[in-house]
Amino acid sequence: MTAGEKAKARTEQAKGQAKEAAGRAVGNDRMAAEGQAEKRTGDAREAKEKTKDTFKH
Repeated sequence: MTAGEKAKARTEQAKGQAKEAAGRAVGNDRMAAEGQAEKRTGDAREAKEKTKDTFKH
């Protein structure tokens, strides 16, 4: 996994988690759902990179 992609995945996961928590705290379901989607995007990016690494070696 390249360092840039790994950092991007971690950043998306952290932003999503924070946004989801903030949305739940203020009772904003839309914000919580957007945060959850961002977190999943980061998870998918990380999984893709790990798969690429597995087949590279």
